[in-house]
Amino acid sequence: MGFQVIVQPGRHSFHAEPDETILEAALRQGLSLPYGCRDGVCGACRGQVLAGQIAHGKAQFDVLGEADRDAGFALFCCAMARSDLCIEGREVRSLADIPIRTLPARVHKLTRAAPDVMIVELKLAANERLQFLAGQYVDILLKDGKRRAFSLANAPHDDACLELHVRHVPGGQFTDHLFSTMKERDLLRLRGPHGSFFLREDSSKPMLLVAGGTGFAPIKAIVEHAIAQGNERPMHIYWGGRCCADLYLLRLAEQWPVQHAHIRFTPVLSESPADEHWAGRTGLVHLAAMADHPDLSGHQAYVCGSAAMVAATRQDFLRHCQLPADEFFADSFDYATDTLDAMKASQQSNTRVAPHE
Repeated sequence: MGFQVIVQPGRHSFHAEPDETILEAALRQGLSLPYGCRDGVCGACRGQVLAGQIAHGKAQFDVLGEADRDAGFALFCCAMARSDLCIEGREVRSLADIPIRTLPARVHKLTRAAPDVMIVELKLAANERLQFLAGQYVDILLKDGKRRAFSLANAPHDDACLELHVRHVPGGQFTDHLFSTMKERDLLRLRGPHGSFFLREDSSKPMLLVAGGTGFAPIKAIVEHAIAQGNERPMHIYWGGRCCADLYLLRLAEQWPVQHAHIRFTPVLSESPADEHWAGRTGLVHLAAMADHPDLSGHQAYVCGSAAMVAATRQDFLRHCQLPADEFFADSFDYATDTLDAMKASQQSNTRVAPHE
């Protein structure tokens, strides 16, 4: 048994089970309502119940008083539906809706996904959550004041841990530490979310998603968010690497089209050695995408990887495949040596301020 929840003024709806909070149900189905702590402490998720019955759960009276409850207000991170509901809530759909925050995070798990790729899971304090859009990134703040930028690989609804995919850059201050001495339960500081690379949910166009190496991280977040939303826009995902090890979550990506008819996935290798016996596509990943989609005039493209890969993809998609310039969205992994110069560059392009190493 469950209940339908309609959100005004957008009139989007979702299904809520009796044993889950309204916020949990919304996030599970890809609808992002404002929140902060997800524990009834901060009040960021406060909204009004226009029709229907709820249980307030663990909402504390010093955050949501008796007068507020009588007026129909609730903390959606605590409240549970007891009937069909109509609620008033502001949906988070743009950068302006999300505050940038600085938070401590503990290393929850380190997984060596490839010889030079580490999957890092970070856990925030029990009463903290980071709200973000699928595809955005965070800065890891180092002790000397420098920052290192990494894409969030998890979708917004799955935020118990923040997932980063980090490639080892020999000589890199942060990645050398990560691959040699960092341990689970170590404490880091992060700031975010940042970036204008996120899923444009107001479009119905087919999507071409192109990743190079660990550029797969934000593509993964976008795909998983779209799946959670029930968004059935056609998606063709291309993931390129030099050798098989670079496609470090290949089985996960291969499952998406098996489970969802509107998704296609094509892996591409550029330098696969003979002993790998690679039988799939070869060459540059964006050229494989162009071969399959010579006309992109009706598409959106989401591209993430090295700066050179992103630049070449943009040029070729716009010049040879008629992709509209305003339908090309990208996140390039740039390396900046001077923060001021990088900040100036970031104002002119959709690239990161902090080095990715």
